[in-house]
Amino acid sequence: MTVGHVVRSQSLLRRSLSLITPFRSFRGSSPKMASPSAADNSTLNFPHVPIPKNGVDYRGKVVLAPMVRSGELPSRLLALKYGADLVWGPETVDRSMIGTTRYTNPRTGCIEWSRNSNNQNPDAPAKESIIYRIDPKRESDKLIYQIGTASPEFAVDAAKLVAPYVCGIDVNAGCPKPFSTSGGMGAALLRTPDKLCDILTSLVTNVGIPHEIGISVKIRLLETPEMTSALVNRLCKTGITGLTIHCRTTPMRPRERAIREQLQMIGEICRSHGVACLMNGDVTSRDEGLALARGYGVDGAMIATAAEANSSVFRPKDQGGLAPWQEVVKEYLKLAISVENRYTNTKFLLSQLMPGKNPNYQRIQMSKSYSEALSILEMTDSEIVEQAKEVDHVLKLDVQRTTKADMRRQNKQQMKEGQAKKQEKKRALEQKHDRNERDQHPGPERTKKQKAEIAAENAGFDGVGQGAMAIAV
Repeated sequence: MTVGHVVRSQSLLRRSLSLITPFRSFRGSSPKMASPSAADNSTLNFPHVPIPKNGVDYRGKVVLAPMVRSGELPSRLLALKYGADLVWGPETVDRSMIGTTRYTNPRTGCIEWSRNSNNQNPDAPAKESIIYRIDPKRESDKLIYQIGTASPEFAVDAAKLVAPYVCGIDVNAGCPKPFSTSGGMGAALLRTPDKLCDILTSLVTNVGIPHEIGISVKIRLLETPEMTSALVNRLCKTGITGLTIHCRTTPMRPRERAIREQLQMIGEICRSHGVACLMNGDVTSRDEGLALARGYGVDGAMIATAAEANSSVFRPKDQGGLAPWQEVVKEYLKLAISVENRYTNTKFLLSQLMPGKNPNYQRIQMSKSYSEALSILEMTDSEIVEQAKEVDHVLKLDVQRTTKADMRRQNKQQMKEGQAKKQEKKRALEQKHDRNERDQHPGPERTKKQKAEIAAENAGFDGVGQGAMAIAV
């Protein structure tokens, strides 16, 4: 064997080892870069699942994660405004969508799926509840609808309702919260891989192909790399176009550090099947997300809590980077007003976007209308002020109503006043009792003060009597 053959053999060996050696997890430092072959998919002869005509490729994207409350329409629009490539809607349970009525709001142009709700009180008037809302002009070509499901049939029925208006359907197989797992959904699906694969296959066949959109899944790490590897291999064979891996196990909480040791392995498995792979967990900005994706050999990144706190994390540094919270709050309020967002949800998002120590934080949390919020934040532009008044009227925020918080305060005040009256009555009774006791038992029951007063009176009487006796003599 020549020297040239030996050098080439060593080079090939180093290249092979670089593809199978996992990276060490890091935090606050630059990632160790993967080999060029792992970082640049275009140089590898791997299969590539075709992207449907109405779908979207996840490769090279930094996206907004699906979040309950924080993933409603104005939050998604705000993320897109600051540069998010794609946005996931909040997990929506299949059964909550089935049976809804689709309606286009003539004032906003939004498509809304709603149902009548009477809050389990048959005697109460019917109340319309909006289950899902889409802005077709500003987000449909970048919106992924995430579904919570434990049934292939229900998943298909619900997905068909929104498929014409989104560019992808994603199955939630990673949420660890009880409201999801208790119904066999979310992370519970990781324990029933056969069911999860059936759900994905049914969605690909009955929704993805007919509507020409992609089907994807979001999962968590399993207990061992071997278990994770086996699951990812199975999922990638169902016909999905994308897979997102949240780099935590089911028992882990968001405050616990993300585990990234298995990322390269997962990225390679997805790539071998032609499936795009996104990473999720402790990604704090667009620039960091792209660097992490290159470093670990995956295709893109998903941002959750950092985007919840400030949506401008999607803006790269060379375009301005992170914006001041005051700017983000004002942009969010404008978007929330433009789509007639529920004010309770708006206040929740403002509580995430505003620092808690700011003097206006509590005032905003106590506010009851968009007009009041604009006044607190000193947003005086006449156009937005008029829009706020109109939306307040539509949402009936300009009507004096007694909220649950008001009722609690009233009940607390009434209890306080009642206790004060009881104390006052008790004192009056005690005083009356004391007077009765003094009248019935003079002497030993008298107080020192009373005895002193009586002694003084007696002394005066004795003096007068002696004087009178002297005169008489």
